[in-house]
Order: sequence, then structure tokens, then C-alpha cells
Amino acid sequence: MTTDPSAPWLVAGLGNPGPEYAANRHNVGFMVADLLAERIGGRFKRAGKAQAQVVEGRIGPPGPGNRRVILAKPMSYMNLSGGPVTALRDFYKVPVANIVAIHDELDIDYGTLRLKLGGGDNGHNGLKSMTKAMGPDYHRVRFGIGRPPGRMQVADFVLKDFSATERKELDYFVDRAADAVECLVIEGLERAQGTYNS
Repeated sequence: MTTDPSAPWLVAGLGNPGPEYAANRHNVGFMVADLLAERIGGRFKRAGKAQAQVVEGRIGPPGPGNRRVILAKPMSYMNLSGGPVTALRDFYKVPVANIVAIHDELDIDYGTLRLKLGGGDNGHNGLKSMTKAMGPDYHRVRFGIGRPPGRMQVADFVLKDFSATERKELDYFVDRAADAVECLVIEGLERAQGTYNS
């Protein structure tokens, strides 16, 4: 699916707002978005009427190879992410094929990445909300968090902070996920999958 190379990209890190959720597994999308914002030298600020924080900038080398990007963190809680993302899509006139959701994924081992275009929501409430709002044809950068241990409920697991063991490698994995987003935006899905789908 090719889009106008001058069209902006909208990269939405999914998570829950508020300090009590900041280090949760469910907030890894926010963590990756924060690192991307740092890389482009921007700070998140409230986005007009959209219930989100945004940073605008460019990803990629100077010159014609770089891409205009809007980084977003919906501030609506995970299960309502679709509203703010759709509002930003309309405001910035972003084609759906240029939208990327960064989110936690239970069915992938911790730290493993999978990039794809379209597909189901696999029970993920943020994706469910986005798909309901604009259909499934957006990109996903899926960050593996693994399955809960023993009989722990999924809802409890995703709303817990990463374990001490996981935190030792978390910065590395978040860094790699940010690299994957940049590769996807600049070089396309196939190249990004070839490099980062492990």
C-alpha cells in the first residue's frame, strides 16, 4: 500500500495517563513514544481539542529521505484510544496507512517485536477502540510482554510494573522498538519486518 511520500505519519504510543500507570507493562507504548520524542528533540504538549499529547517533528536523515511525523499519546485511557487517534488523524490529514500503533502484546515473549499492517485486536482494548473508530488497516508495532505467570489475571498482569529482571533489559528493548518505528516510517514495512521481527 503506497501513500503520498509527503503525507505525515501519526505514531501513537498506547497507554494509560497518570503517574500510577507510568511503569506498567500496558504503558510500553508511551515509553517508546517518549524515547522517539527525545530523539527528535521535542516535548509532548496538549493537542488542541484532541484528548492527547503530541510532538511534531521529522524522522530520518536531513533531506528528501525524512518524514514528517506526529507522535501522540492518547490521554483517554487505553480502552478509549480510538477517539483521540481519529481526531488527530482528521486534524493532521493522515492517511490510515500512515498510522502506527505501538502497544504491548501478551502472545509474544518479553522484548520480542513484531510489526504488521492490519489484523485483529487479539483482545487488546486499545487496538479494539482504534479499529472500531477507523477500521483495521493501520500499522502495529507489537512489543512482547509475555503471558502472566500462574493464575494471575491478564488485567492484573498488564497493569503491573515490569519485574526487576525485566527492567534490566527494558531500556534496550524500548530503544530497539523506537528504531523499528523509525525504520517502518522511513524504509517501509517490509524492510522493518526483515530487520526487527524476531
